[in-house]
Amino acid sequence: MATAPGALLPTTTERDGSARRTAARLPWRTLLAAVGGLAMMLAFPGPALVPLAVLGPAALALAVHGRSVRGGLWLGLVTGLAFFVPLLSWTGIYVGPLPWLALAVFETLHLALLGAATALMSRLRWWPLWAAALWVADEALRGRLVLGGFPWGRLGLSQTDGPLLALAAYGGVPLVSFAVALIGTLLAAAALALHRLLRSEPPARRAAARPLAVAVAGLVAVPLVGAVAWLPLPGPSLTEGGPTATVAVIQGNVPRAGLDFNAQRRAVLDNHVQRTLELAEAVRAGDQPQPDVVLWPENSSDIDPYINEDAAGQIESAARAIDAPILVGAVVQGPGRFISNTAIVWDPEDGPGETYVKRHPVPFGEYVPARDFFRFFSTQVDRVTDQRAGEEPGLLDIGGTRVGDLICFEVVYDGLVADVADAGMLVVQTNNATFGRTAESEQQLAMSRLRAVEHGRTVAVAATSGISAIVAPDGTVVRSSELFTPDVFVEEIAQRDSRSLAARLGAGPEWALTALGLGAVAAALRQRRASAGGSGAS
Repeated sequence: MATAPGALLPTTTERDGSARRTAARLPWRTLLAAVGGLAMMLAFPGPALVPLAVLGPAALALAVHGRSVRGGLWLGLVTGLAFFVPLLSWTGIYVGPLPWLALAVFETLHLALLGAATALMSRLRWWPLWAAALWVADEALRGRLVLGGFPWGRLGLSQTDGPLLALAAYGGVPLVSFAVALIGTLLAAAALALHRLLRSEPPARRAAARPLAVAVAGLVAVPLVGAVAWLPLPGPSLTEGGPTATVAVIQGNVPRAGLDFNAQRRAVLDNHVQRTLELAEAVRAGDQPQPDVVLWPENSSDIDPYINEDAAGQIESAARAIDAPILVGAVVQGPGRFISNTAIVWDPEDGPGETYVKRHPVPFGEYVPARDFFRFFSTQVDRVTDQRAGEEPGLLDIGGTRVGDLICFEVVYDGLVADVADAGMLVVQTNNATFGRTAESEQQLAMSRLRAVEHGRTVAVAATSGISAIVAPDGTVVRSSELFTPDVFVEEIAQRDSRSLAARLGAGPEWALTALGLGAVAAALRQRRASAGGSGAS
């Protein structure tokens, strides 16, 4: 990977002879890094300016090119703050700025490391390729460490439209992230090559033009590959690919948004019961088809129906009225001091049956690690009752329909989705009432769209207050609700049994791209040591 003449944009930047000149240039690089982070944020829902996602990797690559590791660390930090602080603003909507900013800074630290690593290997041959792979490595780390990670804001999750979305079916979200980052780093390479070409004397321009031509060819090739990748994939039909089941999604709504959601739990349960009873009346009148499965969202019964006879009676009356099993999102007391975020299959005749307990409770939102320590910073932690994590994947049989169930933020974790993706369809039960009318619901829906393409499955999203949706296997949103508005939709959905290439490969593409990026860092370190040794010998 050593720099060679004619390589794709090996750096021509030499160390500045003056610290003052370096400092004079840094504000421009800092501004560029900040603009890149903001542009990247605008690619995500709600602005959803999808093409802007590539400008984040482009700006960071330009800003750190030829800089020191320390300079790259700073510029990555700036990019991360400009990206994560506005992207995650919904986390502080009711709890104040401290948790929001703490999470944003924690996420930013990963991009700071990415900036340092990108600066280190920016002198290597074919550096745009290695830099794009480093984005995948960075996201892999962020999605696993600490406390199970928090992979919100991955580049691939911005691509809800456009040719790159199809790549999810071949390598999952990591491959889409890689494609976005590669377009960005190639843009940076093209800009640097053009600058060098314009500064070249006429005899040297032919050689200087080659890196520009290679970069431009790559910029054309990557989206073209994505466009071609669409050809063999399933279309927007919900009913193709297997036997169908009639699925009803109930969005009962909440009396009001906010942290006092649990205080409204009886009203929320009543809302979902009432919407289901209304659907039963519509079925009897012939205005709606008879559902085989009814989906209620997370927290649709925050009253434990195992110990509260009134809650159990309300759910049972709804199931009998609609004459179909209901997937209920319930908060169950125990074991011990814990509670369990549980999906319960409630049969109209047999009552509660199969269950799924959420496997990845959210740190500080659904349990508090080191509670005594964090109480020192905020007494708000005592509003959180610790949830017990489940151990088994959410593969459930609901009246003969096999579904893969995920609860709320679990949809962002590749491994949790892969564990249930062999089911005939995917279900995401979620409660977004605590995030108000922010972009959180749209950002979460975008993840379901990527998962639909990744695994070739229809995804039914049941949300307490919205956004509920039916997403076709090609990522198209067939039906969706408004925030804080009751809604019901009934659709025929095929129970598909085919497996995408991404499903077969699992985490393989992510590990391969991560190894590629880390290998480039190792090569850059060897080159740096060799260069330092050579300078010492002379």
